[in-house]
Parts: sequence; structure tokens; C-alpha cells
Amino acid sequence: MSTINLLDSDTINKIAAGEVVERPSSVVKELVENAIDAKATAVTVEIKEGGISFIRITDNGSGIEKDDVPIAFYRHSTSKIRSAKDLLVIASLGFRGEALSSIAAVSQVEMMTKTSRALTGIRYKIEGGIEKSVEDIGCPQGTTFIIRNLFYNTPARRKFLKTAMTEAGYISDLMQRLALSHPEISFKFISNGQTRLHTTGNMRLKDIIYNVYGRDIAANVLEVSAQTSNVHISGFIGKPLICRGNRTYENYFINGRYIKSGIITKAIEEAYKNFIMVHKYPLTVLHFTVDTSLIDVNVHPSKMEIRFNNGEEMYKLVYHAVREALEGKELIPNVSLEDRPAAPDRGFSEKGAAYPEPFEVKRRETMIREQADGYRSFSEPKASGENPHKTCPRPQQAPSPAAPVHPIKTEAAQPAKPAKEEAVQQSLFDMPLLSESARPGHRLIGQIFETYWIVEYDGQMFIIDQHAAHEKVLYEKLYARYRSHTPSSQYLEPPLILTLSIKEETALKEHLDSFKALGFEIEAFGGNDYAVRAVPMELYGFNARDILIEMIDQLSSETGRLHDEMIADHLATAACKAAVKGNHRLSFKEADALIDLLLKADNPYTCPHGRPTIISMSKYELEKKFKRIQ
Repeated sequence: MSTINLLDSDTINKIAAGEVVERPSSVVKELVENAIDAKATAVTVEIKEGGISFIRITDNGSGIEKDDVPIAFYRHSTSKIRSAKDLLVIASLGFRGEALSSIAAVSQVEMMTKTSRALTGIRYKIEGGIEKSVEDIGCPQGTTFIIRNLFYNTPARRKFLKTAMTEAGYISDLMQRLALSHPEISFKFISNGQTRLHTTGNMRLKDIIYNVYGRDIAANVLEVSAQTSNVHISGFIGKPLICRGNRTYENYFINGRYIKSGIITKAIEEAYKNFIMVHKYPLTVLHFTVDTSLIDVNVHPSKMEIRFNNGEEMYKLVYHAVREALEGKELIPNVSLEDRPAAPDRGFSEKGAAYPEPFEVKRRETMIREQADGYRSFSEPKASGENPHKTCPRPQQAPSPAAPVHPIKTEAAQPAKPAKEEAVQQSLFDMPLLSESARPGHRLIGQIFETYWIVEYDGQMFIIDQHAAHEKVLYEKLYARYRSHTPSSQYLEPPLILTLSIKEETALKEHLDSFKALGFEIEAFGGNDYAVRAVPMELYGFNARDILIEMIDQLSSETGRLHDEMIADHLATAACKAAVKGNHRLSFKEADALIDLLLKADNPYTCPHGRPTIISMSKYELEKKFKRIQ
């Protein structure tokens, strides 16, 4: 009995559709690329319910001849290539001839098209791969596709689609990349009746960057230009200050096609080394014009991967082009006072650059003292002696007394003959330094390296990392307010305006209640702009824009609900950004107030990321180092 079957055409088409049409954004990608190949100068994409129920794509391209309309929906029918030799010199975006047949196999399609030579246009309807009607109509030159009820005849595929907003986010990202890749074309994207993107097609790439990413980013880009005999690079890269927490903003296009390349990605990120922090990624919008004989785009069905036959040369060209754009430039952020809430005594360094942290002497003293006062009243132990913060989770657990992760070297009390005595280790959890009873005995010696504070107490020298200590104080206070649903907010005047992509907007909307619980007040401001009208009191005076953007970046790459451990991670990030940094001079009063704050923390010995806030050395150890004892 035969076990090998010949599949019918309907099954073949649905299998092919599964390879080409993964989700609504796949449909939009294929049809917009066809419009670009048809020399369109204006393309409008309209979707409803994330494109699941409705997609309309209209272009003013060359259109399709009447006799070619039915043929266009056959598998492997294309006007882009004629033989296998053409695969070596592909200049168009689409060429496989599977898009229309695959889309028609799993949706209800209506197409209206007209060429410049035709007197009338054609309306063609096909559903589930079956032709329904062909008729003459009046319509302008170009092509319009209407796709309804995607996967209506393959419900198993449809149930794996994500929410309408998430699917709309994928299409929005796609439209942004298409606009950036073709500044000569006017793109319009409409979602549920709201225009989300509209470019002019004026050939000015920087204008497109403004339309897509907003004014703040467009004002902080650097131009890139490089050329060899086979490759030309042009475009823009972001200054280090607008780096992001993921690679979403790394865009590069080869011959107008958005692609992914390990070679180019590595070259870009290597060029940015020493300019941005580890695990941060730059913004790039780079256009490559490459001899088609040097690349292979027929690597993957999605046509997103590409292969070079001169990878090493490409790596060097990209690296040096990006590096040269960065080096020798003025990269000090231009801080606008309007971006921050007004505060008295906002000073500037001797070099004229604004302090990155609002810890100028009087202001810092006031803020830390206010925090200390507030913290005392907030975290006063209950009558039973129970600490109200004991359930607060941490991104990294503190070292346990039994097996310390970060042991702090201290010494036993000196015996009568200490020369033969060996030093032992104790955990700081056994130390009385950070206790109310020990506080009067602290002797604050001073600051070293503008980062560490030395405290003498009970025969021990304690060294406190001011950044780690302040970071932990802010983290516990933020988390305690979140858990108790009693946020304390400070209103901003004027409000902070954020420009978000659909994906970022989705993350914000899904977790808006969590942001409110932290003390942020955020509301829609029109289009894809959002106004931040209030921030948590602990973050007032800090760079709330960076803190919010980083939190939204992380949320947009996560799935599921925002559980407590995720909240803890995000609050650790916010606290780290808001805490006083190393290499910042503090006054004795500020340091004293910071110790008061640390005194009230649930676990004052490690920062939220697990680094120690305090280390110690005994008098006995120092005397051994100076050979005063043996």
C-alpha cells in the first residue's frame, strides 16, 4: 500500500501560506514591497483590529494589466525574474511569486487595479484561493488591496495570533522601517481610524527620523558617510545619550531592503564600545548601496537575512564609518532646564556642563534630609517589632550569615598576645554599626575618591559606597510604597512629553496601573505622545525621561503580567539611575543624612543588584599592615 501521497492544490497553497503569511504584518510587508517595486511614490496602509479583520493597502504605482490579474494569484507567478540567473542580480524587494497566492489562500481578498494605459480598472475578488468575480470599474492608476478576515478558513492558525494591539504594533514597526528605508516614498499608516505615521516622501532621511522617533532623537543624530568601489554607506547614527536597552532601534538597509546581518550588527556595536554602557544599544539608520553580485538575499523565505561574499571588508567599512562619526564630536548632552522640574540652586560645573545629578550642596542636603525624615515616619517598626519591609523581594538576595556571598573581613577582639591570633570573618549582619544604639558612636572621618565615606566605630573602619547605599535606600522606599499602594508623587511643570512607538505604547497601557502604583501620572497627549505629569517623590529632580524609557524598553520585550519580581527589577533600575553617583563630592551633612537613611533600610548591606554597600577593616588589621604588631 502506498504511503506517499500527492497533495491537492488547496493543501499546497495553505502550506505555502504558512511559510509566507505568519501574521497580519506579513501581509502588509509583502503587499507594500510589491507597491514599492511597482514604482509607487505614495502608499497608504489602513488596518482594523490589528489587521486581523481588515487591511487596506493603496498605492499609486504602475498597476496590473487586465489579462495579468488572475495570473498574478498563481503560485510562483512574478514579474521580477524570468530564470535562475536573475536570482544572482536581484534588485527588487519581492521576487518569489508566492505572496498573492499565499495571502489569497487564507483570507478574503479584493483587488482594484489600473494601469496608465487602461481606460478602466479591474475589480478582482478571490476567497480561500477560489476566484469569485472579475469586473471593470472606474478607479485611479495604481493598486488597492483589501484583505478581510485573515485565516478565516484556518482557525488553528488564527488562534495563535496575539492581541489586536500587539499585532498592530508589529505592523507599526514594519511601517516605520519601510519609511526609513524609502525616504523618497510618502507612507501613511492608519490604525483603527487614527493616523499613526505620515511621511512626506521628500527624500530627507532626517525628516523621516523625526516623524518616526520624535524631535528629541532627531536632534541628537550624527551623519554617516563612507564609500568603496562596491559599497556606499549613508545615513545617521544616534549620539550615545539616546542608546536603548534593546536592538529595536538598530536599523540598516541594503539596496532598500531591511535586513539582519551579524557582520553589520557586530561592526556597529564594536564601534560604539567605550561610548555607551554594556548591554546598551545605539540608534542607527544606515543605507547601504551594494553591488548585487556581492550579496545573496535568497537565504531565507522571509528575505530578512543576507549573505556577503566580502564579509571582512564589509565589517571594516561599517566599523570605521561609525567610529569616525562618533570620534571628535561634542557628545556632552545638552540638558534643557525645561525637561526637569524647577529646583532652587541648580548649579553647573566649572566646565559649564550641567551636573548629571541634582546633588548640589544645599539642594542635596535638603533632598536627603527630606528623604530621611520621610523614611523615618514611613518605616517605623510595628509595636510587635516586625519590620514592615520584610516581604520586599530583591533582584539579588542578600548574603546570608551562614554563607556570605560578599564576606566582609573583620577581626576578632585582640587577645593579650595577638601575634599568634588568626583573623576570622564575620557577617555584617552581626555588626552593630547600623543600629539606633550604635549611631551616636559613629565618627564620620571623610570622603575618599569622591565616592566612599569612612566611618570609625568600635575599633573598626567602615567604608560606605555612597552610590550603592543611596540606590538601596531609594529602592526599598519605592518598593514599599508600591506594595502599600500609597505612592507619593511630585507634579511636573511643565509635564514631560514622551514619544512612543506602538509596541512601547502597548507596554505602557498594559502596565499603566503599575506605573500609577509607583507614583507616575501618565496620560495620552495626542497621537503617539504621552504626558508625564507626575513622578514618584523619590525620583523628583532626576532624569525621569531616561528612567521611564528604560523601564518601558524592558517591559516591551517581556511577556505576561508584571509580577512582583519584575517590578523589583524595574525599581532597581530606577533607583540606580536616580541615586547619587560615584565621583560626586558630598558634604558631611549629606553623608550623615545618607547613613540615617541606610540605617532604616530592611537590608542595608547590599544594593538591589547584590553589590556590598559597606565593607570594613579592623584596627587590628591596620596595625598588622603597619607592622605595629606581629
